[in-house]
Amino acid sequence: MASLKAIRDRIKSVKNTRKITEAMRLVAAAKVRRAQEQVLATRPFADRLAQVLYGLQSRLQLENLDVPLLQQRPVRRVALLILSGDRGLCGAYNANIIRRAENRITELRQLGLDYVLIPVGRKATQYFTRRQHPIDRSFTGLEQIPTAEEARRISQEVLSLFLSEDVDRVELIYTRFVSLISSRPVVQTILPMSLQGLESQDDEIFRLTTREGRLEVERRPQAQVPGEVFPQEMVFEQDPVQIFSALLPLYLNNQMLRALQEAASSELAARMTAMNNASDNAKALIKTLTLSYNKARQAAITQQILEVVSGANALQD
Repeated sequence: MASLKAIRDRIKSVKNTRKITEAMRLVAAAKVRRAQEQVLATRPFADRLAQVLYGLQSRLQLENLDVPLLQQRPVRRVALLILSGDRGLCGAYNANIIRRAENRITELRQLGLDYVLIPVGRKATQYFTRRQHPIDRSFTGLEQIPTAEEARRISQEVLSLFLSEDVDRVELIYTRFVSLISSRPVVQTILPMSLQGLESQDDEIFRLTTREGRLEVERRPQAQVPGEVFPQEMVFEQDPVQIFSALLPLYLNNQMLRALQEAASSELAARMTAMNNASDNAKALIKTLTLSYNKARQAAITQQILEVVSGANALQD
C-alpha cells in the first residue's frame, strides 16, 4: 500500500487538475454562447443576401448566364478545404474531421481524381504534412470566435484556385454543429455554385454534401425565409448579370463564415464536454484516493496501537 504522504500528494495533484479542467469547461461554455450569438447576429444578413440572389435568379432564369462561379466543367482535380482546430483537449473533434477527410481522399482516389488539400487549423496541417499529402496552402492561428476577415481571406484563396482552373471543384470538410453534445463531420461542395440551392432558404442557406461518393442536398429543419421575386418592371442601373456575379463572392464569404462558426462551436462544445468528463473523473478519483487514504491511516493507527499494547505486555512480563 502506498504511503500516506504519497496518497496525500496525489489527492492534491488531482484536485489541482480538477480546478484547471473546471476552469477550461467554464471558458469553453462562455465561448460557445458567444459563437451562438454571432451566428444569430449574422443570420439576417445571410437571409437578405439569399433573397436578393433569388430575385436576381428569377429575372435571369431564361438567360444563358456566363458566370465563372457557376461554371460546371469536367472534374479532374478537387480541392479539399479541411476545417480543424489549433488546440487539443476537445475529445474526438479533430480525430473525427481528419478521419472524414481521409475517407473523402480514399473516395477520390477510387474515382481516379487528383486532389489537393487546404487545411485550416494546426491539427490538420500537422497531420497531413507528416503523411506527405499534397498541400497547396494552409491557415493556422485563427481566432476561436471566427471573424468575417478570416472567412474572406480563405474564400479569396479558394476562389483564385477555382477561377485559375487549377482545380475543378472545391469541397469543404467541417464539423456541423448539432447541439452541445452532438456534432458530425460533413462534406459540402462550395464551388462551383448551384442556383438550385437558392430556391428555398432556411437558416443553413444551402448545403450540398457528399455521402458515399454521391452528392446530396441537405437542409436542416429551420424556419424558412421566402424568396423575393423582383417586379418585371424593375429597372436595374447595372446589368443584372454583373450584379449577380458581384454578389456571388459575397455569398461565398458568408457561407465560409457560417462554416467557420459551426466548426468553432463544435470544437468549443466538444472541449466543454471533454473538460466536464475530466472534472467528473477527477472527482471520482479524489473520492477513491480519499477512501484509500483513510484505510491506510486506519491501518497505521491500528499498527501503532498494536505496537503500544505489545510494548506494554512486554514490560509487564
